[in-house]
Amino acid sequence: MKKRKQKDSSKKSHSQVVDFDPKDLQQQITAICASAKNQSCTQKQLLKKLRASSGQARALVETTVDLLVRQGKLQRKGNRVVLAEEEPEIHIGRVDYVSPDFLYVVSQEGAFPNIWVSRRHAGTALDGDTVRVKIHHYSHSKQPEGEIIEIVKRFRTEFVGVIQFTPRFAFVIPDKRKMYHDIFVRLSDTSGAKHGEKVVVAITDWDRAGEIPYGVVVKVLGKAGEHETEMHAIMAEYDLPMEFPPDVIAEAERISDVIPRSELAKRRDFRGIPTFTIDPEDAQDFDDALSVRKLENGNYEVGVHVADVTHYVKPDSLLEREAYRRATSVYLVDRCVPMLPEKLSNFLCSLRPNEEKLTFSAVFEITPRGKVVSQWFGKTIIRSLRRFTYEEAQQILDTGKGELAQELLALNRLAKIFQRKRIQAGAILFETTEVKFKLDEHKKPIAVYTKVRKDAHKLIEEFMLLANRHVAEFVYQMRKGKEHPVMVYRTHDRPDEEKVQNFANFARQFGHSIKTDGKDLARSLNALAIFLEGRPEQNVLQTLAIRAMAKAKYTTEPLPHFGLAFKHYTHFTSPIRRYPDMMVHRLLYHYLNGGGPVNRQEYEERCKHSSAMEKRAADAERASIRYKQVELIEELQKAGKLRGKLLPGIVTGVTEWGIYVELLDTRCEGMVRISDIPGDYYEHDPNNYCLVGRRYKRIIKLGDIVQVRIKATSLEKRTIDLLMEEF
Repeated sequence: MKKRKQKDSSKKSHSQVVDFDPKDLQQQITAICASAKNQSCTQKQLLKKLRASSGQARALVETTVDLLVRQGKLQRKGNRVVLAEEEPEIHIGRVDYVSPDFLYVVSQEGAFPNIWVSRRHAGTALDGDTVRVKIHHYSHSKQPEGEIIEIVKRFRTEFVGVIQFTPRFAFVIPDKRKMYHDIFVRLSDTSGAKHGEKVVVAITDWDRAGEIPYGVVVKVLGKAGEHETEMHAIMAEYDLPMEFPPDVIAEAERISDVIPRSELAKRRDFRGIPTFTIDPEDAQDFDDALSVRKLENGNYEVGVHVADVTHYVKPDSLLEREAYRRATSVYLVDRCVPMLPEKLSNFLCSLRPNEEKLTFSAVFEITPRGKVVSQWFGKTIIRSLRRFTYEEAQQILDTGKGELAQELLALNRLAKIFQRKRIQAGAILFETTEVKFKLDEHKKPIAVYTKVRKDAHKLIEEFMLLANRHVAEFVYQMRKGKEHPVMVYRTHDRPDEEKVQNFANFARQFGHSIKTDGKDLARSLNALAIFLEGRPEQNVLQTLAIRAMAKAKYTTEPLPHFGLAFKHYTHFTSPIRRYPDMMVHRLLYHYLNGGGPVNRQEYEERCKHSSAMEKRAADAERASIRYKQVELIEELQKAGKLRGKLLPGIVTGVTEWGIYVELLDTRCEGMVRISDIPGDYYEHDPNNYCLVGRRYKRIIKLGDIVQVRIKATSLEKRTIDLLMEEF
């Protein structure tokens, strides 16, 4: 009886297969293959899984398999049926190494989400490299995980580090935090370097496993920890040139400093109008000057006169190519790495007092109420009467007395009107704190201070903004053919809504309400900036607000500048130190003379290069500041001024490995590692920018005032380690 029941059940099973809807059977077969080992199985295994033992059932399965093969969903490999391989999802992006264990591949244009890659699937990829990555799968959190299959372009092949010797070989320990490989060097390739010196090493090869890089020392920088060595190390780390090629210098020296009469005839003459410059005390290159005179109708004629660099630097010249390569001047703590050779940057082009200079000018007629009623752009010649430092100009604004006092006071009144109008239009006033050092004759830091922006700084800023904005709008409103003419714009996108909301949530912890829509966002942020003035948490909140904003960039797309609340904006006023300004000068002059369309793609590529070089320059400047901060703490330690002392600081950063603390007295930033925080074991809460004690639930968050001691410093790594007192 039992056997008969089993036989009947088998018949029922066969009839079920025969009666399958074709689509259901297709799904069953592909599901079986997908769940099988190696996503394949034999025909016999497939029939067994489907319980298809009758001839009719087998025929139906075989017919369905044939159909799936024709549709490309299955493949036959020998006697096996294999799930067809889907086209792998492949992207090209940039490597962002996070730790020694993993990295992300990120899209420059946001074309795909960040792809997580483990170290074992990274090959020889290094931070910053452009790579081709294949997605393996998506994790439960919908995070794509992948494998790097090709290095498309190396970001860098040379690294700065300290060389160490063993009897059989040497190796370089890189300074760069995101370089997690020591670089092995044959003793014959060390270029005379000594144990413990800073060197530049070029990677030439990798071992077979792709785990150990080999290199040769290409430059010996000197003893680690010495000022010149470390400054040169920063320059090498960020690929900043230490000198100009001889042929570039020679080309600059051949330029005559005599202005021919024929050139004067082409230019509008401003030599008889009161003109002056206002710059930092240590400035050598003066890009811009202001002229002002009162007209008979009561309005003011204000000229923004900018060094006519492109008169001297011709297209396709050696000077032009070098300026493009550098793209910007870089200002380290103790030096400037200029974009142009000294003869041009400090002499020929610099608008020095009592010298006739060739300029490219934006001239405005402005009413006493700050309305621009007319504008003119063109080539000019000026003679600056006076070179003011910011401090000298500020004293005249404060007292109302001094040389050119009436002109300065008139410009300051207009500048305040321009600033008020910008704020009303939705401009954001947040600024980062600029740290400056006082150095002794050996370039050792003896004090640190923050740069305070007063009316003299804001006066210059407002008239530079005026010129930059009106140049951009003037070109945009031209019609050359069917499209707006190609122009180099400085753009700033609206901030990411999620980042702004996260910042608003954090600011609420300090009692600040941030509205996140349109002009309301700007008004809220400006109100916050005013409220924070002089408070300990000012720098933390302003820095977080700026991080929530998009990054400004150069592009030929005529997009708005969100932070300034301008529909169109460009950089016209600093061609001695910025290559984009040179491009703007050329384009503006081209259009003023009736020139036709230019190659948009060529200018877009130059914009991308300029934006990348701008970021590199900013990173190098921050590295030099960090170095001097560490050096200052070391010097104070040696003098016994900090040893063992409790120091007040403010929490400026929270990470999974510890907290960053800015010392209130010196503005130097150090780190307290999680293991050095007493009283509990702390875990990172990234959404609320804080650490939470696992046992006692104490919270350490951004903006907290804490007491710390100096634990250790490292000039080579540019780090300060701190110990935190229990609170």
